[in-house]
Amino acid sequence: MAEKIGKIVIPDEVIISKINIIRGKKVMLDRDLAELYGTETSQLKRAVRRKIERFPKDFMFELKKEEMDNLRCKIGTSSWGGIRYVSMAFTEHGVLMLSSVLNSSQAIKVNIQIMRIFISISEMMLTNKDILLQLDQVQQKLINHDNNILLIFKYIRQLEQEKQKVAEHQNRKRIGYKWENNK
Repeated sequence: MAEKIGKIVIPDEVIISKINIIRGKKVMLDRDLAELYGTETSQLKRAVRRKIERFPKDFMFELKKEEMDNLRCKIGTSSWGGIRYVSMAFTEHGVLMLSSVLNSSQAIKVNIQIMRIFISISEMMLTNKDILLQLDQVQQKLINHDNNILLIFKYIRQLEQEKQKVAEHQNRKRIGYKWENNK
């Protein structure tokens, strides 16, 4: 579902494609957010740095060189042949906090759309988690049933072995005194 922002329509797929997993968290990069908000990356970063107390480490963090190298093909390079500044990565809460430092109507509307997407992703993950839990329960039941079936086969083999021992015992030639019951 795409939302119309003024004259601009941003498809949900575009926003979803800009969500990355870094350090095990769903994040959006500063340059992607600036593009969606219709502002310069440097302007977004200045606004964040002016209100840095609103962005603790679990809301926003700067990428390490290795992380930047991993994302280089996706985010592009500057005209100098490299990325000049370290990118900021914003978690869901950080993106939400951006709405308090960016006041343009486009930024607010895009933020609402991003929040809806984050919520739908979380709901999808919860639904999948429930399905995975149910699959685990079914698998555990099957394992228990398999164990019971294996136990039955084990008992059948033991009975067969006992039966074979009894048959061998009855078929052997008896030696010694044979007691006859004369009545």
